[in-house]
Amino acid sequence: MNWTDGFLGAITVCDRDGIVVYMNERSKAVFAKSGGGDLVGKSLVDCHPEPSRSLLMKMLAEPTPNSYTIEKNGIRKMIHQTPWMENGEFKGVVEMSFEIPMEMPHHIRS
Repeated sequence: MNWTDGFLGAITVCDRDGIVVYMNERSKAVFAKSGGGDLVGKSLVDCHPEPSRSLLMKMLAEPTPNSYTIEKNGIRKMIHQTPWMENGEFKGVVEMSFEIPMEMPHHIRS
């Protein structure tokens, strides 16, 4: 069993051309209306409207992380997109999406 299938969040991975190469079970469920697991092998860029499409294209050209929160249907989520590196070489982008509390403490550690 792949540990990501038990992760309580969606993990979606695309290669440096924007082609989906992996989706965990939660990702397939979250994106079921858009094709679910059938999205593997297809362009992630085509799944995004503007301005998200341009941001993804930029992340594929200049590997940089991107993080933000969303709220939909009373559920708040953290979205974290980060470069996927292998032996120092940029291979694509990993997106992790998971639910977070509506009110969340913030701690500053020194």
